[in-house]
Amino acid sequence: MNIVVLTGAGISAESGVPTFRDADGLWAGHRIEDVATPEAYEATPTAVQHFYDERRRALADVTPNPAHVALGRLEEVLGEGLFLVTQNIDDLHERGGSQQVAHMHGELLSALCRSCGGRSHWTDDLYDFPPCPRCGMPELRPDVVWFGEVPYGMDVIQGRLMRADLFVSIGTSGAVYPAAGFVQMAAACGARTLELNLEPSEGTDFFAEARHGRASELVPAWVDEVLHPLGF
Repeated sequence: MNIVVLTGAGISAESGVPTFRDADGLWAGHRIEDVATPEAYEATPTAVQHFYDERRRALADVTPNPAHVALGRLEEVLGEGLFLVTQNIDDLHERGGSQQVAHMHGELLSALCRSCGGRSHWTDDLYDFPPCPRCGMPELRPDVVWFGEVPYGMDVIQGRLMRADLFVSIGTSGAVYPAAGFVQMAAACGARTLELNLEPSEGTDFFAEARHGRASELVPAWVDEVLHPLGF
């Protein structure tokens, strides 16, 4: 069995991580255009660095919830049969037990060098523009995919979607592309499709089945359904 799981902000919201857009269109009190575009970084790099420094430090105050842990358990049993791709930039999947996570929108705990293109694991602040561990240039920025930039690993993701037997979307709005189109691609290639979300997403009608409720309840129950016939 080949399962592709896509996760979005909803799975981490129950751990206390702010969702990408609040009801007023802001992200943690900031306009998206001011903190999540290459143009914003060029105009006010220190302000953008401070924003992501705050998000990085805040990871210490959140913990994985049962949905993250259940997906870690699923990977432990299925191994390469599970492909987990997330739109989230936190590390809760890894702390929940998942060893292989495709972060299509980048990671808070990584820094990208604008000079050499190298990526480095990073836990400290970037506002004071420390030197790149690889080339020594003070050109580190958050390793986060901003609006106008291409998500990471799209070729691999599309390949796995085309071979999937089952595609599951967890905690996503169904509004942000290209991830919003994954369900249609998977279905067109013959995969069964399932949505697990707090409420119907913008793409609910594209799924063969949709279950709505808290991720911390729905995901462990679904994982049990998958693993029970396998004797787990």
